[in-house]
This record gives sequence, C-alpha cells and structure tokens, in this order.
Amino acid sequence: MALGTATSRKVTRVRDGPPRGTLGTIHNARILLELLIEGPARTHQLTDLAARSGLSLPTVHRLLRSLVTAGLVEQDPQTSRYGLGPQLFRLGDYYVSRLPSLKAATPFLVELRKQTQGSVVIAVLVETDAVYLDRIDGNDVGGVYRDGRRVHQALSCAAGRVLAANAPDDVWKKVIANHDDRWSSEDRDHWCQADYVLVKDVGTAGHVEIAAPIRDTDGDVRAAVTVTGNPAVFTPEHLETDVARHLLRTVNAIPWGVGRG
Repeated sequence: MALGTATSRKVTRVRDGPPRGTLGTIHNARILLELLIEGPARTHQLTDLAARSGLSLPTVHRLLRSLVTAGLVEQDPQTSRYGLGPQLFRLGDYYVSRLPSLKAATPFLVELRKQTQGSVVIAVLVETDAVYLDRIDGNDVGGVYRDGRRVHQALSCAAGRVLAANAPDDVWKKVIANHDDRWSSEDRDHWCQADYVLVKDVGTAGHVEIAAPIRDTDGDVRAAVTVTGNPAVFTPEHLETDVARHLLRTVNAIPWGVGRG
C-alpha cells in the first residue's frame, strides 16, 4: 500500500521555527517532505517548494540534494522535479512492524474477517491522520480496485474519529484545524462515549465503516479496529445484531486491556 494521501493538508512552514533546542535543518527537511506528500509523485519544482516553504532557494536545493542522497526524496532525471523517495517506505515498514498495537491485534483480525465477511483494518493516530497498519480484505473486494492508501485524514474515516475523539485536547484541536467546521465538541463527546462509531457512504463505492477502540489496561485508546462492507450486506439490522457484536468482542479480546461492550 502506498504511503500518503491525496487530500490537501496544512503544512507547518519554516516561519513557525523549529522547537527550542532542536536542529533547524531537520525541521526544514521535514517541511519539504510534508510538501512533497501533496499531489502526484515527482511533480514538485524547486522554486515552488521554496516559495511554499518560506525557505530560500539555495537552502531548499541543498536540503533536497541531501534527501535525494539518503533515498528519502527522488528527482526525476528528465524534468528535475521532486517527489518522495522509496527509503521512506522502508523506514515506515520497519516502524509499523514494531508497533505493539499491530503485534497484539493481528492474530484476531483474520477471525474477525471470517465472522463478518467485511474488510478489517487496524489503525493508529499519527498527528492528525489515521494510519492503517494492516488490512485484510473482505468478500466483496476481490478483483475490484480499492483505495490502497495507508494514511487518511482522521475525521474522514470511522477509525480516525474514534482515535481523534479519544486523543488529548491539544491533538483534537490540531485535527479540527485540518478539517472544515462541520465537527464540534458534541461530535467528539458522542464518539468518545459510543461503543463504536459508524460512518456511511465511504468512498466512491459508498461502503459502510464501523470502528471500535482498543484500550490498554488504564482505559486509554491505543488503536482502533474497523470493519468495512457493502451497504447491501451491511444493513442496519446486520450491523447491530452481528457485525458490531463481533467487532466489540474482538477489541475486548485483544490482550491490551479493557475495551467496552
């Protein structure tokens, strides 16, 4: 699955400055990497990146050359434009494979898929995005194109709403800042108190998502599990009497704590 998202996001520019006691070079490199997320691969011009980042042209050039050498950025040899490099995927895969949430939940995901026949995803919150760590496709996906991205703006998906709503206040405020003003503290309270969160009409196929939190022994939400299915199969009655029951049983069984339900 490809890392990144096609949706636009707000990027911290250089004028915000690096945190005190940290290297400005690393801060600036991250800004460029965030900018390279946007749009198709290897389509970013040097001058455009400089203008959008607030960095000088020579600084951007030096940083990009260093990032290309490290494999974190690619440069198209014909157009000289830039995009994210393959080393990011390698590093990301190592990071994901070591997450305790994935190790704890993976053995339970296959069984949940068998019980519900839907696609099963486990996700964590990374800044303002829901990041899918693993996915097992359901019966209605075979042979049909699906969205293969790992990263989704939090409030655009059921897992992200679960995770963002249960995050600390400062994280919630950052999530809201990256979305429109549809969402409020009332929505957050509802998602926190609910045993699961349901989102309808997801994507072009209009799928239904239902997500529930994985909690540790202190009751803190560490990850979320989502089951996705075709609305023709995932009818309201089926969701309430079957899918939700299996989902809640699964999150409670994952050896990390005390999920509700």
